[in-house]
Amino acid sequence: MNGLRATILWAIPLFVSVLMMSALGKQREPKPYPFPKLSFFPPMPVAADNPVTVEGAELGRFLFYDPILSADSTISCASCHRQEAAFSDGPMAFSKGINGVKQRRNTLPLFNLAWYPAYFWDGRAASMEAQVFEPVRAHDEMNLNWPAAEKRIARSQFYRRRFAAAFGDTRIDSVRIARAIAQFERTLISNRSKYDLAITNRARFTPDERAGFELANDMTKADCLHCHTTDADALGTTGQFSNNGLDSIFNPFAYPDAGRGKITGKTTDYGKFKTPSLRNLAFTAPYMHDGRFATLEEVVNFYSHGVHSSANVDSRMGTVRTGGAQLTPLQQKQLVAFLLTLSDSAFVNDRRFAAPSR
Repeated sequence: MNGLRATILWAIPLFVSVLMMSALGKQREPKPYPFPKLSFFPPMPVAADNPVTVEGAELGRFLFYDPILSADSTISCASCHRQEAAFSDGPMAFSKGINGVKQRRNTLPLFNLAWYPAYFWDGRAASMEAQVFEPVRAHDEMNLNWPAAEKRIARSQFYRRRFAAAFGDTRIDSVRIARAIAQFERTLISNRSKYDLAITNRARFTPDERAGFELANDMTKADCLHCHTTDADALGTTGQFSNNGLDSIFNPFAYPDAGRGKITGKTTDYGKFKTPSLRNLAFTAPYMHDGRFATLEEVVNFYSHGVHSSANVDSRMGTVRTGGAQLTPLQQKQLVAFLLTLSDSAFVNDRRFAAPSR
């Protein structure tokens, strides 16, 4: 009897320990990220191999803001993608990478990325995870090889804990780093502009804003709808690639930047670039892939009177024969008024997306 009692007494702490470990294991299970309700957005595409969790997105936020991923630890992803500029680098036409090296294209903003079929101006990355790999190892951006990045992060007890919380163990490699940053980037959803409030009957357009909205969606007027969807959904872009007639270039191989053509090798893709979203234009100037337009008024004037016929110009640019949509000064003013309603002040001030503190 005494032996049985001793066995029971010995087993109780072990049993309790197992229960505690089981409970801890359940507590460490990553929690699905609580995305906002997006009833007027298209369904969000989900990465089956990289579901967004609270812990994964928070790890990605730390990595996004940490200069540990650059060779000399001076720049981070956030150095060129600043929240106050809707995660673009406005008002810079070209961001500066490591050692002050100027980039050759304007920095795209980061929001509503889950819906894009490809990334970068030329679409060379097919996923957000693939996109993350490029700037870290690019010699003119962060210039750090991935094995070195892995070793740096693995030396950090802070990051080891974070990786365990996000992925279940402390293994740190480039794939997990990219997945964590991509998870954070998927949380960067802009859906609280005046436009969002207006289409859900929580705000009203001014007369000029309403007139601008009608101009944008009238295929006989401003005709923005072909490339920049607004009434059909809330993204402000088709996410496809287009040549919008910026220059009079009739030899497709003469474009100073081949754009999409360099990726696909198709002659018909030379001079084409991703169609950016119309959202957050108040924060992302200058505009176009080469940052040539300093103001939104310049952009609207270009589409009204400055469109050029050129090699591979988009066939949907029906106004190319007349040089543009021929909007009057009043119509241009109204169109700008509408476009500014797509800017989301709540997004650029949201502390959930700001630099975290340890």
